[in-house]
Parts: sequence; structure tokens; C-alpha cells
Amino acid sequence: MTRLEKIYREKVAPQLRKEFDYQSPMQIPGLVKVSLNIGLGAASQNNKIMEEAVNELTAIAGQKATITKAKKSIAAFKVREGMSIGCRVTLRGSRMWDFLDKLFNFALPRVRDFRGIQDRGFDGRGNFTLGIKEHSIFPELEADRVDNPKGMNITIVTTAATDKEGKMLLEQLGLPFRK
Repeated sequence: MTRLEKIYREKVAPQLRKEFDYQSPMQIPGLVKVSLNIGLGAASQNNKIMEEAVNELTAIAGQKATITKAKKSIAAFKVREGMSIGCRVTLRGSRMWDFLDKLFNFALPRVRDFRGIQDRGFDGRGNFTLGIKEHSIFPELEADRVDNPKGMNITIVTTAATDKEGKMLLEQLGLPFRK
């Protein structure tokens, strides 16, 4: 059991049960998965940048990243159906807990002028999406060796029914929201 998962089971879950007065332990919100996505857009025509992004995302997640392909052709963006346009990873289980622990405690505090995350990323069903401008904040990547800083989307999928429950869950786990 990972450190963050232990915190969830021993402290967060009982506190959420008490706060929202759940009758059954199955009603307590939990984490389902974490999805990491890097969209490369115009850089998709350069195979070297694509391979670099896949390798970096694999290093960050600890799991092999898959290349995403365009479903439709869009002439304005010079994208053809089947072109590589990004990469993604979906984490579950212990890898998800390890990644979130690393994100909350190591990566986000390394962001320059970090004051917390705005809570606008909730989707109405308790899931949270966070955008990062530079993926080089993760400790696995050496900032000197990253040629092209890339943005990254991180989606945290929960079993929470509402945004209030989802925010409370993520706050208790250590996600630093802005006050």
C-alpha cells in the first residue's frame, strides 16, 4: 500500500464519511484513475519531438505512453486522419497513488510563483482536470535535457457525485487549492 493510499484509508475516508453522513462505506468518494495527456499539435509532423514526448511521459508516469492519432482530417490545422497528434497514459492502482503523491508533494511546489491551483477544473461530477504549462517540473526529467517544454493535461477521475465532494476528497489528499 502506498503512502497516499494509506492516508486515504486511515484519515480521509473516515473524515469524508463523517462530513457527508454516508450510510455505507461504498458511498465514500474514491479515486478511479488518473489520465495524463500531452497534445503536440504542430509538432506532430516532427517524429523526433513525438518520440521525445513519449519517452518523457513514460518516465513521468512509470508506464509506457501510447501515441494518439487524429480521428478526422482538419485542413486548417494541417492534420490528416491517422496522423500522430499526441500521447497519453492512464494510471490506476498503486501507480496512480504514487503519481498523485509525487504531483502533490514534489512537482506542483516546483512551479515558479506557485500559490495553489484554482478549483475551476471540476466537471460537475467530481472529476478534476489540471493543466500544466511545463512538464519539466517533474523530478524524473532533468530541466537541462528537455529541449522543448511541453504542456500536459492531468485528469483525476473520482467516484464523487458532486464537485463539492470531489474537491473535499482532493483537498484532504493534499492537492493545494487556492484560498
